[in-house]
Amino acid sequence: MKKFILIILAVIVSILVYVNVNAMEYDIVIPDLAIRVRVIANSNSLYDQSMKMKVKSIIEREISPLLIGIDNVDDARNIINDNLDMLDSSIEVIFNNNEYNKEYFINFGNNYFPEKDYRGIHYNEGEYESLVVTIGEGSGDNWW
Repeated sequence: MKKFILIILAVIVSILVYVNVNAMEYDIVIPDLAIRVRVIANSNSLYDQSMKMKVKSIIEREISPLLIGIDNVDDARNIINDNLDMLDSSIEVIFNNNEYNKEYFINFGNNYFPEKDYRGIHYNEGEYESLVVTIGEGSGDNWW
């Protein structure tokens, strides 16, 4: 009987711990030296969102590999700055190949990021050093 009571008690405690842990909200502190990336779509239309994902893929394919192994934020800034023209050219090619007639703006510097909850983690809004590509009106959902 004592074993049974201990098992029931252990199950109840486990359930309470699980519920409390999953109900918590976490504030993630992004390091001051982190450089964030954000791509903002023209709109939420399927086509605009697919173009946003193509831009994201270009960044991942062309900029991210250049930053592998870089552990100094100044070096990362220089690499990004030195490759903005390449990024611009690659986005232009993808837009031309898809006959996508939207303008886009690439900004590397301090940019506003809205508050966001993602996978149970709360990210604070604020100004962050970042690479931001805004497509067209920039009124669609974004990737970051």
